[in-house]
Amino acid sequence: MKRRRAAPPPSLDLTVEDLTALLARLRPTVGADEYQILEALVETSGYLTARLDDQTRTIEDLRQLLGRRTTEKMRRVLTGARGQTKPPPPGAEPRAAPPPGHGRNGAAAYPGARQVVVSCGTMHAGDPCPECGTGKVYLAPPRRLVRIVGQAPLAATVYALEKLRCNLCSERFVADPPAGVGPEKDDARAASLIALLKYGNGMPFHRLAAFQDNLEMPLPASTQWEILAETAPVLQPAFDELLAHAAQGAVLHHDDTSMRVLTRRRAIADAAPTASARTGIFTSGIVAMRDGHRIALFFTGRHHAGENLATILAQRSPTAPAPIQRSAARARNIPTLPSGLAVIAANCLAHGRRQVVQGVTQFPEACAHILDARGEVYGADAEAARRARSPEDRLRWHQDRRGPVLTSLKDWMTAQFREHRVEPNSRLGKAMRYLLRHWPKLTRFLEVAGVPIDNNMCERALKMAIRNRKHASFYTTPHGAEVGDLFMSLIHTCELAGVNPFAYLTALQQHADLVATQASAWMPWNYRDARLSRASAASE
Repeated sequence: MKRRRAAPPPSLDLTVEDLTALLARLRPTVGADEYQILEALVETSGYLTARLDDQTRTIEDLRQLLGRRTTEKMRRVLTGARGQTKPPPPGAEPRAAPPPGHGRNGAAAYPGARQVVVSCGTMHAGDPCPECGTGKVYLAPPRRLVRIVGQAPLAATVYALEKLRCNLCSERFVADPPAGVGPEKDDARAASLIALLKYGNGMPFHRLAAFQDNLEMPLPASTQWEILAETAPVLQPAFDELLAHAAQGAVLHHDDTSMRVLTRRRAIADAAPTASARTGIFTSGIVAMRDGHRIALFFTGRHHAGENLATILAQRSPTAPAPIQRSAARARNIPTLPSGLAVIAANCLAHGRRQVVQGVTQFPEACAHILDARGEVYGADAEAARRARSPEDRLRWHQDRRGPVLTSLKDWMTAQFREHRVEPNSRLGKAMRYLLRHWPKLTRFLEVAGVPIDNNMCERALKMAIRNRKHASFYTTPHGAEVGDLFMSLIHTCELAGVNPFAYLTALQQHADLVATQASAWMPWNYRDARLSRASAASE
């Protein structure tokens, strides 16, 4: 039976402005959640309409715009280009098979768990053996049991303080709270956990509120925000100190992504637009590397990543050497530097890859050749990392092993244009022109020691902001965005340092007096020493 093709829907000659006006008329008649869905549909329609006007867009591009993008790993991309997977390079060691097992973690994997010591009762070290009666027992490594329990993310304890009342004078007598129960309803750990769930893992306030309600531990979204808003000023000195450390960094990765702030957007819509007014909102991610430490900073507002980087570099010491500035090759990422300050600009080798991958179906052999050369560079860099080479050794390693590969690739691309084998305006031609136009900055790692080959460290950091945008859609106010930037900066810096962010945020709150005056001693990589010093001083 032949399947009947569905009739196309009737066409409506409506502009985005018509849909926006219709949406404004419907707003009083629908709920807030339904209005957000309709608003998103109108914005998506306008976005797709603008992209369809671009004659160079393909069906594959539209699939990616609608969220149908698949992985771009080399094995998938080159499988489509060659019909088979790429063979391993000569001399490469085969990947070891994973060890057998059920995948569960042992007791050593739970350093944050509550530790309980269970004795053998009346038997102690040095006692006679109850089995043979001749030998003596001694201490051996304990047998460890792990028991995982379920509980609400934020639990509560209700203290029923006994109250007595005199039947003659009516005087009331109330029992004192137990030791350690302070006057605050929410302790430092509550703020730390809410921040970690919201800004570290992308759980919106309303979703956590519904989860807490299901577990009969209510915590409204407004209360969650109030807790974090009151905690942010306590943590501000630590954020400011991170910014001061980042300003002295040897390498600074930066990029940005779009963001939404509702009140600012409404203010822009109400105001008369001007040609020079910037209406977009962005979250900039900056990852600085200094003395072996990696520092993540986030800034949300109308400034681009280059402008935020310039603000940080304004605090840089004039005697410090020129830092390495690693970013994508976009004009808005170029900072306007203070007088007398220079940077070593380097572009991301991974950003040009996307355009090459998009042309694989049309130009399989040529794109595969470019991707192979790029893959050799990444393989050499991974090998240098495994061998823990110094920046100078890594520079020579790349110059000797992959410098000729990239030189040959550049000559090959130049020859393709010179011999008219590639149309400059084709998809492959645009990708190759991008690589050739930015070649000196893309290959800066062959000239300067310590230059990373890509900006992926910053791209991974921006995933934290993108995850929050995906799940929560927007910030309500600019102040809310500032609070989010502060918590995301502290949390992701802890993750880069391999530090428990929950313990770190809690320690900052518990020692707020010292953090305010000695913030440099309370960074994620050294706060444990400061906490131990204070504990020992208190015990003395």
